[in-house]
Amino acid sequence: MGFYRKPLPVGVDDFEKLVTRGYYFVDKTNFMKDLLEMKGDVNLFTRPRRFGKTLSMSMLQYFFEDMHKEDGTKIDNSSLFEGLNIMQAGEQYLSHMGQYPVINMTLKAGKRPTFESACIQIGWQIAMEYQRHNYVFEMLSDDDKRMFARIRGRNASLDDYCSSLQFLAKCLYQYYGKKSIILIDEYDVPLENAYLRGFYQQMVDFICSFFEAALKTNSCLEFAVVTGCLRISKESIFTGMNNLEIISILDKRYDEYFGFTDEEVETLCNYYEVQDQYETVKSWYNGYLFGESNVYNPWSVILYVKDVSTGNSSFPKSYWANTSSNSIVRKLIEKADDSVKGEIEHLIDGGVIEKPIHEDITYGEIYNTMDNMWNFMFFTGYFRKVSERMDANDVRWLTMRLPNREVRYIFREKIMTWFQEKIQEKDLTRLYTAFVNKDTDGVEEELNKVMFETISAMDESESYYHGLVAGLLSPMKGYRTKSNREGGKGRSDLFVKPVSRRKEAFVVEFKVAKKVKDLEKMADEALRQIAEKQYAAELNDDGYDIIGNYGIAFCGKDCLVKYQA
Repeated sequence: MGFYRKPLPVGVDDFEKLVTRGYYFVDKTNFMKDLLEMKGDVNLFTRPRRFGKTLSMSMLQYFFEDMHKEDGTKIDNSSLFEGLNIMQAGEQYLSHMGQYPVINMTLKAGKRPTFESACIQIGWQIAMEYQRHNYVFEMLSDDDKRMFARIRGRNASLDDYCSSLQFLAKCLYQYYGKKSIILIDEYDVPLENAYLRGFYQQMVDFICSFFEAALKTNSCLEFAVVTGCLRISKESIFTGMNNLEIISILDKRYDEYFGFTDEEVETLCNYYEVQDQYETVKSWYNGYLFGESNVYNPWSVILYVKDVSTGNSSFPKSYWANTSSNSIVRKLIEKADDSVKGEIEHLIDGGVIEKPIHEDITYGEIYNTMDNMWNFMFFTGYFRKVSERMDANDVRWLTMRLPNREVRYIFREKIMTWFQEKIQEKDLTRLYTAFVNKDTDGVEEELNKVMFETISAMDESESYYHGLVAGLLSPMKGYRTKSNREGGKGRSDLFVKPVSRRKEAFVVEFKVAKKVKDLEKMADEALRQIAEKQYAAELNDDGYDIIGNYGIAFCGKDCLVKYQA
């Protein structure tokens, strides 16, 4: 029998399940130690999606919760933490284990098409938490029993739901004689959804009342932890909450508790015997800077290591692309003027940009200015801080770059999707007419127009231009465009074949010039290559007697087109 290895916890965000079922666990339990040391009253952690926030909240619940069964028997969760770092922290921290009532809920279910349906789902989450604490019911007063029953049975009013966590904390205090720890995960999901769906202000008003009752005016609150992707400005959500501690990706506090460190990734790769893939993992999924800690995307690392170690795949891919809200990349591309297009191209090419940074924005403001969009993308994981400075007007500026190949792939994918849609919308009749009529000036003019309107996504390599022209010519009626087909002594870049063999077919070869002055030389080189390697042979074999050759040379967003019969 081979060596038994723990399963990787793909999508497992319940701490008790992770431990009791023997999943691989990257130990972040000293998170509790730091929380107790910092003594924040209400702690808001903003991190990108899929960076372990929900599992961290579950871990906090199992560590702090003083929980009883329906029969009054106390549940002891201490065994879940055996052998983990927190157990070595000392009695001053362990004395808090199992000592508090805990209210734990998520707002991610509030992602619904209408305000009413979103509130129903949030109400369902609240009702489940009431059901979990149903053991307090019998000791409540008659009035409190009626309210408890309404919320538990999902028959409550919107006002009841707004005060529901405050009321539950009061009920728990009556039962335990202790204040509650409140955990709220993914607080901004219903806000982002409401903005996109058109009922943002209604949701802002509800969440604001909900938070004010639970976190500001709650005398039964010990402390709270709230997680999300974005810090929503105090003016809109956290109105008057002077007890709020905000820990963003710029903060040095708690910087290593969300995401994997280099040492943790190396240990993981060694455990699953994929040490040879470590550099690949590093180039694809590393590169985030939280505070002063360099971290990896944990979701993508786990999925890639699982794929490689089980033989499912040996190639890296963008696991994060479909889990985060990547619509912001699309919006950035759509709204980009020539200057922003240049910045996007520069980022994809490995360059850096500098932008003013501010954390107090709302979802309603994200698309108002380009600076807000850059800010949103930074705080949600699309960029890594390289350096920062403060200008004479006390404005904070960050120099940023793409963190890794995974995020670079997301940009490229979104750009190419957007480009294909643009092609479908564009009238390319002039390009097609010029191409068939061997009008090289016309082809050149139309290609230049398209390139100046688009964003380079492939480092301006020959393959990028190949894909660009192939995508433009593919919809041409009466012709079939074939890429990289075997012919003669090598591989031609492109064949453009008429359906009728009585018409002229075309061989197209691309070259990239380092300087604009070399465009003509490279176009001539392309034509020479077509002739020397007999790329037209396949077209001859396929019954085409009339064959023309195009040599097209590119340099940045300039091109030069030559034709030869």
